[in-house]
Amino acid sequence: MRGRGDRARIGGDRGRFRGDRGRSGGDKGQVTVEFLGMMPLIIITLVLLWQFVLLGYTFSLAGNAADEAVRAATAADPGGRQAACQQAGLDKLPDAWTGEVKCSTGGGFVTADVRLEVPVLFPGAIGFPFTVDGHAGAVEEETG
Repeated sequence: MRGRGDRARIGGDRGRFRGDRGRSGGDKGQVTVEFLGMMPLIIITLVLLWQFVLLGYTFSLAGNAADEAVRAATAADPGGRQAACQQAGLDKLPDAWTGEVKCSTGGGFVTADVRLEVPVLFPGAIGFPFTVDGHAGAVEEETG
């Protein structure tokens, strides 16, 4: 007795069932065509994810460069503070990132502002027209 889900064999023991369609000539390569159709979406998603990683890494670099710059500026003599600040801020940056470091002193505080360009896909090639800013501040150390 056959149940509802059972399939009857066609033509004896050949292994084909009535419900099976097999591979006809019309659906060969369908998986390949569907994959190729999705490929642009997959590539765009990966490129956007990579760009967001670069943006986040640039934020991290800007903050670290500002911290290093203000640390060096507080330890330097007041006359060489600006040069020490700029040097320390740019020393920790990878070569592919370009930017500028500005330091200022006032009211007993030293502040450092770092601006970095966000690279487009490959660091060192081209950058977006906007920048990422990092800011740090510290109390002036007394010298002498």
